[in-house]
Amino acid sequence: MASAVTSVILVHGAFADGSSWNRVIPLLQAQGLDAVAVQNPLTSLEEDVAHVQRAIDRAKGRVVLVGHSWGGAVITQLGDQDKVAALVYVAAFAPAAGQSPNDTLKPYPPSPGLSSVSADRAGFLFLTPDSLAKTFAQDLPASEAALLAAVQGPVAAVCFRGKVTAAAWQAKPSWYVVASEDRMLPPAFLRDTAARIGARTVEVEAGHLPHLSRPEAVVAVIVEAAHAG
Repeated sequence: MASAVTSVILVHGAFADGSSWNRVIPLLQAQGLDAVAVQNPLTSLEEDVAHVQRAIDRAKGRVVLVGHSWGGAVITQLGDQDKVAALVYVAAFAPAAGQSPNDTLKPYPPSPGLSSVSADRAGFLFLTPDSLAKTFAQDLPASEAALLAAVQGPVAAVCFRGKVTAAAWQAKPSWYVVASEDRMLPPAFLRDTAARIGARTVEVEAGHLPHLSRPEAVVAVIVEAAHAG
């Protein structure tokens, strides 16, 4: 018999860091779960996967992997291992094997947020404070949006071109949080992704960061996945 889930590993997306899970972590801890937020380098699929793998190796018991946005591609790549009980996607990419995040977005019109991304000379993408406030965190207070802009994680453009070689959602039970007011990833894309991977889907009225604007709703999904796992 498989051991119970005792840990949740939280994988942040682009333009964010591990602190984006600050409202989720105490709620998970109150449920008796060991919650860990990684600090991914956002430099390539391979390097982010290696970083999360180390967190899985350190985790107590079996784990639920939670991926936000770009983090969904990361958990898709490495989630098919015995220690992982379930996957939770939060407004996230979930490519099929051989696909990149960019590939999955091709059928959809550019979103306001992705259309406003800037790039530096090293090929890292970032959001200006104004763009972040309007498209990434529009349902959060202005002071919080300013803080998110200050701690954002610029992401290497090559990340979105990286093709996953495995699709863990094919073998693991999956949950998906659709953010109905998302301005970074089109809500239609989120709904279609959830349906494509056969995930148990919960839709919340939130922008791209439901784990900050609607943490209780996101935690409820994670806890359900942990109990099922």
